[in-house]
Amino acid sequence: MVTTGLGPRRSAVLRLLVVAVALAGALIGGLGGAAPASAHAALTGSTPAQGSVVDHAPEQVALTFSEGVAMGDDSIRVLDPQGKRVDRGKLRNLCSDSVVKYGAGLPPGLGDGTYTVSWQAVSADSHPVSGAFTFSVGAPSKTSAAVSPQQAGGGLVGALYGVARYLAYAGFVLLVGGSAFVLACRPAASLVRSVQRLSVQGWALLTGTTVAMLLLRTPYTGSGDLADVFDLAGLQQVLVTKPGAALIARLLLLAAAALFVAVLFGTYARLQEPAEEAAEESAAGEQDADGAGEAVEDPADRARRHRDLTFGLAGGGVLVGTGLAATWALAEHASTGLQSAVAMPVDVLHLLAVATWLGGLAALLVSLYWGPPVERSAVRRFSRIAFGSVLVLVATGVYQSWRQVGSWRALTDTAYGRLLLLKVGLVVVLVGLAWVSRRWTGRLTEARAAGDRSSAAQEGRAPADEETEGAGDARADEGREAAKAAVGAPATAGAVSAPDGTPDRAADRTPPPDETPDPARAAQLARQQAALRTARVKRERDGDPERLGLRRSVLAEASVAAVLLVVTTVLTATEPARTEEAVQATSGGRSTAANQPQVLTMPFDTGGPGGKGTARLDLDPGRSGSANALRLRISDASGKAVDVPEVKVSFTQKSRKIGPLPVVPRHVGKGHWRADGVQLPVPGQWQLSLLVRTSDIDQVTEFKNVKIG
Repeated sequence: MVTTGLGPRRSAVLRLLVVAVALAGALIGGLGGAAPASAHAALTGSTPAQGSVVDHAPEQVALTFSEGVAMGDDSIRVLDPQGKRVDRGKLRNLCSDSVVKYGAGLPPGLGDGTYTVSWQAVSADSHPVSGAFTFSVGAPSKTSAAVSPQQAGGGLVGALYGVARYLAYAGFVLLVGGSAFVLACRPAASLVRSVQRLSVQGWALLTGTTVAMLLLRTPYTGSGDLADVFDLAGLQQVLVTKPGAALIARLLLLAAAALFVAVLFGTYARLQEPAEEAAEESAAGEQDADGAGEAVEDPADRARRHRDLTFGLAGGGVLVGTGLAATWALAEHASTGLQSAVAMPVDVLHLLAVATWLGGLAALLVSLYWGPPVERSAVRRFSRIAFGSVLVLVATGVYQSWRQVGSWRALTDTAYGRLLLLKVGLVVVLVGLAWVSRRWTGRLTEARAAGDRSSAAQEGRAPADEETEGAGDARADEGREAAKAAVGAPATAGAVSAPDGTPDRAADRTPPPDETPDPARAAQLARQQAALRTARVKRERDGDPERLGLRRSVLAEASVAAVLLVVTTVLTATEPARTEEAVQATSGGRSTAANQPQVLTMPFDTGGPGGKGTARLDLDPGRSGSANALRLRISDASGKAVDVPEVKVSFTQKSRKIGPLPVVPRHVGKGHWRADGVQLPVPGQWQLSLLVRTSDIDQVTEFKNVKIG
């Protein structure tokens, strides 16, 4: 008989290792969530532009996004130089068929100075986005507007939400994968306490994290204040959003999953008990009821019940598992962007394949370390199912990568692409470890089959059934020992020995026929027999190198799977590469944050009376290959706008011998000049030349370098 138990010390070490891997994954997931969440939607433009100086106050501030977003009346706030909110507090939906655009109206008569725009939204894939920028009316000024440096989805709330996301994925994997392992690979595992705990803990983990995410949605997408988890009004608003509805649907499906788990490890588990034990329990129960013990369940009826229940559990499990996976697909990256109608069912298949593979791996791991021997046929069945899951993962993963990345260059130039490469590398490592486990399984099969044939030849009998022999022997031994312990029966010197191998003489003593069995003595004998069983299991386990190698390779697989789950969690919260590249293309190959107009301040002194002053030049958007708008403001030494007889501007790039390219600005107001359609043919470092003449004989030329994207 081959067993797979562990000694107390080894068991404690393994438990510590598993807990450490889980905590490390949660910590890494938390670090991934601690940073502001990158999302599917990104700000691609604004009117007025970031950092721009406009001559007159605009009628509204408008923001343009790369994807659909959810915004409310307080999502766009415009603050004057003193920090007072000046917008009308009403959101204007300016979206068209191809443009996602929202605006906030401004009252007429706004004074000159620098205004701050603070905005916040929730992208269609459930992640919050936020930001702030400034623009100036007339001329820049000092501003006391306070804008929180923490973006939506960051800080402590973001970290907690990131941990909850990771643990939710882990709970889903354990629940779905553990249940699939029992139904498809090893029905007898429904009687194994460690497998039961694994699936039940997966259900509890997914339920708890779903409730936590539901409560954290308000501060996560809003204020960032952890105290807002108790804001019932905010919770009510969350429930009407797509992510809130998905979380509520998940809780309802988890209620059905609780019933599924109860039947799986209750009625279904009882049907896995051997027919002899079931008959004995049935007979004993009927004797207690009416003194008759003749009625025993017909084996055909038992087989039919088992078949019907297996079919029902399989169908119900597929429906519940698919529904749970859909709560992610309907609210995250798959629900927005390119081909969402195809992407969502593909994402469901991807999640189910991950859960079947990694969750089944976890169930196999706990079965190998805690519980009765695992039949080699069960390991082979799981190996085949895992191989099929990997094929589904590859097919769906290729499609998702094409959809979210879009180009080969994006794999190395974007954060999403680099994370995807890391995930692919971990999958390759995991497949390699699975191949090693498959080799150990093959060696285990050959070794066990050879042992069965040798034993049968020596004893003159046919080999015992591979799935029941080890478990039947173990149950028979335990039953005989338990019966002896219950009645205080003696144990022979060969059967009862101390841990060091010496006979326990106290256990050899046979009580006189008239002596009443001592309960304390019976308990002592039971403990001794349990210790002996543990020692015997350890000896047999250490003498089975194939099964030991299988356990170690499966443990390595589970460790890599935990890290893979962390990377997947961070990946789902990262802006897809296709979106990032689209934003860069919109802004001329630069990110929106870096695509601010070039603002140059150039003091000058012509040498004559009133010849000192400052020139401020704005070049918007400050990139090559497109029409730039140049705005020039001349002020005297006191900062007041002043007219001068002549100004000239030119651009020169000495490295390529381009220029000077003259620009002739037109006078548009006191101290203000403007030129539109300024073309700079190539990016790089340009030298700007500014000529200022304050009288017929007083003039000066100033130079300044400016980098054009």
